Amino acid sequence: MFEFEVVPGTVVAAILKTNRGQVLDLVRNAYLWHERKQTINPDSYFLRFPDKPEARIIALPAYVGGTVDKAGIKWISSFPRNINQGVPRASAVLLLNDYATGHPVACLEAAGISAARTAASAVVATAALTNHVSRISLVGAGVIARTVLDYLLETGFRPTHLDVYDLESRSAEHLARHARIHVDHVSVVPTIDDALRGDVVVFATTAASPYVGAATPLRAGQILLNISLRDLAPELLLDANNIVDDVEHCLKAQTSPHLAEQLSGGRDFITGTIGGLLLGQVTLDQDRPLIISPFGLGVLDIAVGHYVLEQARGQGQAIVIPDFFGETTRW
Repeated sequence: MFEFEVVPGTVVAAILKTNRGQVLDLVRNAYLWHERKQTINPDSYFLRFPDKPEARIIALPAYVGGTVDKAGIKWISSFPRNINQGVPRASAVLLLNDYATGHPVACLEAAGISAARTAASAVVATAALTNHVSRISLVGAGVIARTVLDYLLETGFRPTHLDVYDLESRSAEHLARHARIHVDHVSVVPTIDDALRGDVVVFATTAASPYVGAATPLRAGQILLNISLRDLAPELLLDANNIVDDVEHCLKAQTSPHLAEQLSGGRDFITGTIGGLLLGQVTLDQDRPLIISPFGLGVLDIAVGHYVLEQARGQGQAIVIPDFFGETTRW
């Protein structure tokens, strides 16, 4: 009852790498549970710094019932200046709590969990729409873009062409080299307009405000995975199908959907949610592009983190911390 475990990042990474199919299933199920009101997912909380306006640390509390039956919180930082030193932008931990007693039971290194659930959320939504695309574009060449590509390939997508665009050419080349293991024709493209040729365009940047302008031509049926949430001018969303993971969560913090709400004065531009899409409850306008904006739900972290913990326990790789709790009786 009072055992506390730690799962280090190397163990987490190995479990995630060999179980991408299970992660996809977990994320898909978590969206269905969330759509059916079987989860608790309160607001995320942002810690910001006046002298580092681009940096933030976010707390994502959540609860997932059913076979998971865990509460918890992910504490994830995003410090974009880190990449100038060759250090990962994001770092995170995940605490899991027993629902019966409320006691914390484990702490997991969670940067990999966060990347995996983010990628899986985008890929689950894409796979619900199509199982074949000729050209994929990756805008932003960091860990998230790489993980999205890995999960697209896991799901069976086999593009004939893949374009990579990043302001940092070295990062773009690294991701292109990774992609060439699986895709025959991979190009590092010089402009965002070149990247927008993709049938599926993945936005995974650290942009703080839109740079893809209102007059940018998008195609009917084109899928834009708006993972970084702030790349697209709000006018583009008003002329597109829009799928979000959770309306209340996504329409805040000056995301592109939030800006579109402010511009239009309402939420009628939202077509539906990822959970609704998976349940076949969303009707799309086939003459418009489709923008998928997953703000990121804590319930996904809890579901994936619980699975990783169980796997680590089964492999004997969860580290038990003796006497973590100072008191185990009231008196």
